[in-house]
Amino acid sequence: MRPLDVQGQPKSSRSKLARVGWNSFIVAAMIGIPLLLVFGMELIGRGTVHETWTWLIANWKLFGLNALIVFLVFVLIYCIIGSLVLSAGISALLLSIVSLISYFKVKLIGEPFFPWDIFLNKESMNILPLVTTHTALVRIGLVFAIVAVIFLFRLWVPRLSLRPVTRIVLGALCIFALYSFGVRAPWVGTLLDRAGVNEIVWNQQENYGTNGLSLAFTMNVKNTIVPKPPGYSEPTMANLAESLNEMVGTSTANAASGVKPNVIFIMNEAFWDPTLLPNVTFSEDPVPTIHRLEQESTSGYLLSPQFGGGTSNVEFEVLTGQSMSFLPAGSVPYQQYISKPIPSMASYFKGLGYKSAAIHSYEGWFWNRENVYKHMGFDSFQSKDGFQNPEYRGDFIADDEVSKSIIKEVESNANPTFIYAVTMQNHGPYDDHRYGSDNPIKVQGNLDDTARDTLETYVHGARDADSSLQLLIDHFQNSNEPTIIVFYGDHLPMLGYDYDAYVQSGFIHTAKSDQWSLEELKKMHSVPFVMWSNFDMAKEQVPVLSNSFLSAYVLDRLQMEKPAALAYNAELSKKVPGLLRNLVIDSDGQMHASVPASAAADVEKYRELQYDELFGKQYLAKYTGAPSAAGAADPGGGGAVPNADGH
Repeated sequence: MRPLDVQGQPKSSRSKLARVGWNSFIVAAMIGIPLLLVFGMELIGRGTVHETWTWLIANWKLFGLNALIVFLVFVLIYCIIGSLVLSAGISALLLSIVSLISYFKVKLIGEPFFPWDIFLNKESMNILPLVTTHTALVRIGLVFAIVAVIFLFRLWVPRLSLRPVTRIVLGALCIFALYSFGVRAPWVGTLLDRAGVNEIVWNQQENYGTNGLSLAFTMNVKNTIVPKPPGYSEPTMANLAESLNEMVGTSTANAASGVKPNVIFIMNEAFWDPTLLPNVTFSEDPVPTIHRLEQESTSGYLLSPQFGGGTSNVEFEVLTGQSMSFLPAGSVPYQQYISKPIPSMASYFKGLGYKSAAIHSYEGWFWNRENVYKHMGFDSFQSKDGFQNPEYRGDFIADDEVSKSIIKEVESNANPTFIYAVTMQNHGPYDDHRYGSDNPIKVQGNLDDTARDTLETYVHGARDADSSLQLLIDHFQNSNEPTIIVFYGDHLPMLGYDYDAYVQSGFIHTAKSDQWSLEELKKMHSVPFVMWSNFDMAKEQVPVLSNSFLSAYVLDRLQMEKPAALAYNAELSKKVPGLLRNLVIDSDGQMHASVPASAAADVEKYRELQYDELFGKQYLAKYTGAPSAAGAADPGGGGAVPNADGH
């Protein structure tokens, strides 16, 4: 190490003793600081010293691995900065921010901080208004206070730098070691196995809770790359394409002839039926339109891959027919994977002569929609800026305004219209009294005051969403254009940071999602959907259907020819109508934690089809004649409205 001139003393034997002391201090700091940082990071996430200490004692090997990773980060920063105290402060600030983000993300949507979250850019700023509670500010304040104290030590502690050669060599070793952890190099795999690491990919909240934030985050780095399915090859896809061509031919032969209807999908933000909460009553029915349509029209429940957030992932499933189950937990396809044209419902309807339009009452850049919708083949996208003097309800544009925009879009088109609309009014959290203190629907039941206020705010928004659907029905009921509306929510709402309303009412038995039964997991991911049309259509009741199968189902009901991939979805949904990463529901309604053996081969083909379209060579397009990008789908066979009364 470089000779240290401690407090201006000459380089005498006394200063040599001082240097030895400072060198010992550096060694102690490089060992002790990572241990303290890991404890602090886990404390932020776990909430109490007792729970953090209990985890440390029970999992001391995992604690050691977390400390090793933090040590590598700290030493790398030390090699770059060249000052021990400044490096300690920067490391503490950086890692505390990561821990805080993960803590709030878990509270908000039940998912920790993932490596790919770093690329969310503007989207990450959207959570800032959600973390301004007293508890949140206290945690943030303590973190910055501790970091400030560390920086103050710079007044008394020398720079304590390393020689340039040492910094270069040590820094390179840290980068190599961190990279090895990220890609799980063989020597790292051996180390993790000896430490008893169990990577719980299918439940990332449990994965982080068991293995620790630093280790779980690092293990997830390799998941940013989606591996090729073992059976994926051109011959395999050619054989699959042959069978799919037969399915498509059958659907074409069965398609009726008639006028193509306007097809309107409305994904209403966090829409759910609050009357499903047990031990809770409402002064009036908050969603009367939905309840009426459940009796009169096709309705059921969609199995959403999300809870409390991640709206774009539900869009991805519905619009493409692909499943989040085959992608890394916590990933965001709109941000990570869709950077080129991709077949979607928008391009499919466009190929049939439709105008394909997207409408969303929020910022166009959010979740990269501006670019993704172009890749999907939408002709137009109306975002927040496209609404003229809209009414606001709380901080967001009212749902009624979205309904009015849908009507305007349909009426302005000479051709039939496909619309995918996404609302924003009822976005969480719901502890902001956005509608004032006088909620029109009062809630009574086994809830504390905070949970009751939160639920009443949510119910107000759900009532407005229900009313906005009725506004559309009233208009198209009197229209001479055949029109079908598919209305559903993207996920259940976040009713409290710890699932307060759900737990207190008895809807689930605990706030710890890793302890939910399969039945509870199903309930927390099931959102109602209804279909309404102004032409005759037989009523059906759908107990469960994954979002990724919804488009194929709607095309079946409209007797429209399905693209090859959606034809496969329709067949697969008959065997496993519900498909999530950690919940599979078969045709008998039986729930499984993983894909049952009877359906494993079929689900694997589904995964191969998805890989081929998103990451592979697009062999399916080659052998089926389908478009390999978001161009026009073959309109042969057309689409028809059965019994459309000549409209």
